Amino acid sequence: MQLLRLRPAFEGCDVTYATVREGYCADVGDGADFRVIPDGNRWSKLNLIRSALGVMRLIVSVKPDVIITTGAAPGYFGVRFGKWLGARVVWLDSVANAEELSMSGRQAGTFVDLWLTQWPHLARDGGPQCYGSVL
Repeated sequence: MQLLRLRPAFEGCDVTYATVREGYCADVGDGADFRVIPDGNRWSKLNLIRSALGVMRLIVSVKPDVIITTGAAPGYFGVRFGKWLGARVVWLDSVANAEELSMSGRQAGTFVDLWLTQWPHLARDGGPQCYGSVL
């Protein structure tokens, strides 16, 4: 949902939206390339493997030039697999993480081309940068 607020910046680009929730298809709209990938987290190792494989299949099939993610485990896998395949990667730490950076964000930050936070107090040298207000 947060990335949809950036949709005007993607105008004129070939965009594929990927999420773990089928219900977001209506928000993306007709005609958009919309993909659902398996969700996973550190508490369910099997689902984490399924998520990693789903993200890898997606990236291999789409071959993106740029990946922009707001995080969690599938986003982390997108960062790692995307970088291996030559994509530039932007991590936008979720607006929900107002008190501290997400665990995925902390882990992915060293691999991304641009690491952003929406909260000025979380920005730091060598870490995420903040370039404006909350989405």
